[in-house]
Amino acid sequence: MSPPSSSTINGSGDPAPAVRVLGFSPSPFVTRVLVALKLKGVEYELLEEKVGTKSELLLRSNPIHKKVPVLLYHGKPISESLIIVEYIDEVWASNGAPAILPRDPHDRAVQRFWAQYIDDKIPPAIRVLRSVDIAEEKEKAVGELSTTLQYLEEAFVKCSQGKNYFGGDNIGYLDIALGGLFGWIKAVEKLAGVKLFEEAKVPNLISWADRFRVHPAVMDVLVDADILVDLTLKYITLFKALDLGLPVEFGKLAQNLN
Repeated sequence: MSPPSSSTINGSGDPAPAVRVLGFSPSPFVTRVLVALKLKGVEYELLEEKVGTKSELLLRSNPIHKKVPVLLYHGKPISESLIIVEYIDEVWASNGAPAILPRDPHDRAVQRFWAQYIDDKIPPAIRVLRSVDIAEEKEKAVGELSTTLQYLEEAFVKCSQGKNYFGGDNIGYLDIALGGLFGWIKAVEKLAGVKLFEEAKVPNLISWADRFRVHPAVMDVLVDADILVDLTLKYITLFKALDLGLPVEFGKLAQNLN
């Protein structure tokens, strides 16, 4: 299905692309959206937000949460990464690419359950390991993240049914949900000096991750862990403020960080 031409005009006076993504490349949630678009063969323009700032377009497009990612389709905004992934799957359902969500209602509900579990468990642990200096809190986060990955190891065995991905033969919804976070999981391993992907505990997830990160729809958008480590060290003050829920004056931060 080819998107119709857009009547929206960009800053240069030319018609804006039908599909635009407001994002920040290192964001795991932005990665999810980009992978979904690539799986569907949808051309898009990524509008990068700068560290420490929020563009006027972002504030207009997502006035409630004021966060990336936002998908703009013919100028109409959609927010929240997993909602965007489902939207992409529905809008481009007839373009010949495999479905992202299972067609069976039970299988679809199961994948949504695990995707919500991932968002409930993994990002909070990453924030602790990235920003908190208290050893006891880090140790607790490592334990919780290790347990989460072991549950996902079991979920992979059930969902994949012996195939390469949670989605079976092709990357699906749950692959995107977990895979978008893969770079940051590896980054906090380096930052915290811990091992989370252990062969003895999650062998199937390790093999899955090796396949996922070299998939053609993934390899160009999944940010390398070493780059994420460098980014964290460069902007540690900002990340700590954001991760710990401290007030952030974005205008002042932009002057110092960019």
